[in-house]
Amino acid sequence: MTDDETTLVLHRVLKAPRPLVWRCWTDPALIPRFFIPRPHEVEVIEMDVRPGGRFATLFKVDGNEFENDGSFLDVTPEERLVFTDLLLKDWQPVEVKGMGFTAELRFADHPDGTDYTAIARHRNAEGAEQHKAMGFHEGWGTVATQLEELAASLKA
Repeated sequence: MTDDETTLVLHRVLKAPRPLVWRCWTDPALIPRFFIPRPHEVEVIEMDVRPGGRFATLFKVDGNEFENDGSFLDVTPEERLVFTDLLLKDWQPVEVKGMGFTAELRFADHPDGTDYTAIARHRNAEGAEQHKAMGFHEGWGTVATQLEELAASLKA
């Protein structure tokens, strides 16, 4: 957790080129290959990578299904990707609140590949604590490792 009690941060250097790491995060065919710790699965329902575009997935965990619906807030190619479950596509407010957070992904060049930062901002400290207790660092850390493996296996 950071000094701000509503924010969780994961930082890694991924041994894969930034354009390929970006491609993994913006290609709906690649999301299922890294975006949930194995052996769990994720299915992309819709992924319209533009500000206001829908980002909807279905997580399959231990026989249970969890739908995540939201939207992209910012898409700065190969630098920044921001999405939330607080707004639906085209800036429509959510009726039912999910986890209630906004994720910001930052990508920068690094001599070993990509400087990668995942930031999760929550409505309040309780939400951040709940996310942390659910295993934010472990889960998003596993996702970062799987992302690194996938990106490194792709051809530019």
